[in-house]
Amino acid sequence: MLNEKAIAFRYLEGHFPLAYKGIAADIYVSQDDYDGVVRAAKDLQQDINKVAQIKPHLIHHEEELTNNSVIIGTIGKSGLIDKLIEDGKLDASELSGKWESFVLQTVTNPLPGIAEALVIAGSDKRGTIYGIYEIAEQIGVSPWHYWADVPVSKHSELMFRNGIYKQGEPSVKYRGIFLNDEGPSLMAWVRENFGDFKHNFYEHVFELLLRLKANYLWPAMWDNTFYEDDELNPAVADMYGIVISTSHHEPMQRPHGDWKKHKKGPWDYSVNEEVLYKFWEEGIRRSASYENIISLGMRGDGDEAMGGQLTFQEKIELLQRIVQDQRHIISEQSKREASDVPQLWALYKEVQDYYENGMRVADDITLLWSDDNHGNLRRVPTADERSRSGGAGIYYHLDYVGGPRSYKWVNSVPLEKIWEQMHKAYEYGADRIWVVNVGDLKPVECQLEFFLRLGWNINDFNKNNIEEFSVRWAEQQFGAAYAKETALIINRYSKWNGRLKPELLNAVPLFSSVHYKEADNVLNELHETVALAEQIYEELDESLKDSFFQLALYPAKASAQVLEMYIRVERSKLYAAQGRASANAEARLVKQLFEADAKLTYAYNHELGGGKWNHMMDQLHIGYTYWQQPEEHILPETGTIALTKENSGMGVAIEGSELAWPRDPQLPPLLFNNYTRETRYIDLFNRGSEAFPFSATADEPWIMMSMTEGSVNAQERLWIDIDWTKVPESDKICGTVTLIDMLNRKAFTVMICACNPAAPSREALSGFIETDGYISIEAEHYSASKETAEASWQVIPNYGRTLSSMGIFPVTASSTPEPAIDNSPCLEYEVYLVTPGELKVDALIAPTIDFIPGKGLRLGVSFDDGPVHVVTAIGLAQDGSYSEQDWEQSVILNIRTAESRHIVSEAGYHTLKIWMVDPIVILQKIIIDTGGVKPSYLGPPESYRGNK
Repeated sequence: MLNEKAIAFRYLEGHFPLAYKGIAADIYVSQDDYDGVVRAAKDLQQDINKVAQIKPHLIHHEEELTNNSVIIGTIGKSGLIDKLIEDGKLDASELSGKWESFVLQTVTNPLPGIAEALVIAGSDKRGTIYGIYEIAEQIGVSPWHYWADVPVSKHSELMFRNGIYKQGEPSVKYRGIFLNDEGPSLMAWVRENFGDFKHNFYEHVFELLLRLKANYLWPAMWDNTFYEDDELNPAVADMYGIVISTSHHEPMQRPHGDWKKHKKGPWDYSVNEEVLYKFWEEGIRRSASYENIISLGMRGDGDEAMGGQLTFQEKIELLQRIVQDQRHIISEQSKREASDVPQLWALYKEVQDYYENGMRVADDITLLWSDDNHGNLRRVPTADERSRSGGAGIYYHLDYVGGPRSYKWVNSVPLEKIWEQMHKAYEYGADRIWVVNVGDLKPVECQLEFFLRLGWNINDFNKNNIEEFSVRWAEQQFGAAYAKETALIINRYSKWNGRLKPELLNAVPLFSSVHYKEADNVLNELHETVALAEQIYEELDESLKDSFFQLALYPAKASAQVLEMYIRVERSKLYAAQGRASANAEARLVKQLFEADAKLTYAYNHELGGGKWNHMMDQLHIGYTYWQQPEEHILPETGTIALTKENSGMGVAIEGSELAWPRDPQLPPLLFNNYTRETRYIDLFNRGSEAFPFSATADEPWIMMSMTEGSVNAQERLWIDIDWTKVPESDKICGTVTLIDMLNRKAFTVMICACNPAAPSREALSGFIETDGYISIEAEHYSASKETAEASWQVIPNYGRTLSSMGIFPVTASSTPEPAIDNSPCLEYEVYLVTPGELKVDALIAPTIDFIPGKGLRLGVSFDDGPVHVVTAIGLAQDGSYSEQDWEQSVILNIRTAESRHIVSEAGYHTLKIWMVDPIVILQKIIIDTGGVKPSYLGPPESYRGNK
């Protein structure tokens, strides 16, 4: 998207009419130009017709031009474009010799008899194609017109605002996607609609990539071979202008499917060199005439580590010989110097270990670093590596099959995370190749586009305009009326899944139904978001409903249903253990939500677009027990109790405790304080099948109740609030609420305790105050931020599991192993501690890896002017080595914790300081635990903060 809007949908005097008064400007493109450019010009012809309902004439001979026209051409391939440059009419000063650049310019009197033309000129084939699709996009044709059924808005007037619009070279040279893990969904859909992964399928992929200003593809490979499924595949890709490569474990343009079909002996170069050498020769021979990037190296058979009896060092030596032989094949088969043929070496999984232990390849080979399969960079280039002629790239994931669990369903990587990680990758010099694993392509449409747009022009994006992108993206698909709301829906469901992937919802304790109203707050947001999506769906024009369902309603509602189901699974077990009749209601809701998921999937596969997307949502996502997907969806096990009339009667549970009367004879007091002034609850529940009446009385005038009597069928929630104007000053004053079961003539008393200290007063308080044994702080709510000449902490809005994050900028700042005021940016938080003595500070940070060689994932923590404790968020094994378990926990929970312990000898005001040590740390939340923190997924909600 150009930052400048070049198209107007109303007549503008003195500007160029693409379509006006029933006439469309002719489109000229020379037949001597690239076939891919001519093909894209035909797309523009069709796009203008869709929008303006007028089909322009497509002309290939300049002498046939009679009206104001659109002139399309590539420098050096279009005689007319070259002549306009030679005559000084076309400004090509920033095009010649550039990569994928274009200019859009109105030119007066381009030819005799032609008063004006809109010229789309490219520096090379793709530059011209991108210029064509820039116009198409600006007149309102979404890149997702096929892949998400986005309709066009009709406009009878299309005016190009006169001027010169230039697009220079892209930020990243090669930008593309990997269609991977394509079974069952994409594979079944393709075979039902196209027979197999043939050129008529790939044409839709190629067009999408070009409309998104991308140029690179790793084709589908699970049960397919790009070159042999259809011999037209590589030729059509080359005609379109798409650079083809093969994935990290498919060297030399030989998809894994080729080896499965032609296998002779083991996939082991140490014992089967002759067969594999010839196998690779064929891969280069058949693709040598096309634009490719050739993957080098060798992994085990089928995305595994190299096996055999070789030692680690012997594997390095063998791999170096393999690369040397592959380079010889490339030179021999392409009739070029190997250094002139683009190549990559994917440093994926164990291959990175070979590199870190001394293996090297020629400097002209691109080093393709990878994330950890969960969106966290494993490595970026060092200063020395950035000087290599082959440069560096990144292989990123929006989809993955493997541990700790596969994720292949709906999007679970928020835009903010993509930006934060890829911005760092770019700043550290990984700018040659960006390729992202997109699984089935749907339903990660918005996130896929964001990744590719970043690679196209990373300077269009910063930490403060990520939400703006999502709003603009929603507006492009659905119009301005609901753009903000739709962006909110997309960003919210991505945040839910970014906290904990749907496939992992049964792997860890979920949002607490006991502490901090955590589960209730999450459920409220789920329901609110789904209700908003359903409201918009009903109000949208009929033509937009299919695309809205795919891009917003389905992923949000499906994500919400599955998350709610698992929350209610846990709640049913808790309630059953407490003896609540409502456990059975929770279990019924689980079954209803399980069935609702199947119904929603059916709607996507069979009702959406008349069944156009059948199979696209076949992916299983409920019932994982280990890394691989289940064979079928499995209804989770729930908690229930046997309901009898004899068991009917009152049970009592309170917020903040798993204890329940009468199972447990005593319940802890329900605590309140004058700072948070929070309303809390008592649950009155039935233990049997017959309703019971109850009464509730308080013995203090400052205790307020939401009801004083009623009847309980299954469960009623009694809300307790405090009239603080009537509470005497006291660190702790208590009263009671007496609950009477009128059916069984039994009573139970809940103690209500209020904290209303004389000092500090609520009005005079400055900073965060300790209540309930903790202080919880969202990182962006600092009291002061102390910068250095080199770096500072800055907010990344909306990034993280809760509110936002704080990151260091620039991200390339130097580490400060011994942080001090003159060398380390520092965040200060004013806090008021009630409990002196030893305390623990948990700094919750994004699940980053220490991806910069020689640096870590450290920060400094101190109080007041005390010593700085430098702590790391990377957990190690007992022997000090890498801990797989630590990494697994970080990607499951999507958080790391840097823990420090301190002694603060006096109660009162103190300053907590967080110091930069390593610049890649992303701070999200801080918890000071003085002994009161309770189990929850997100940690305690933010503490009360005085503004004095």
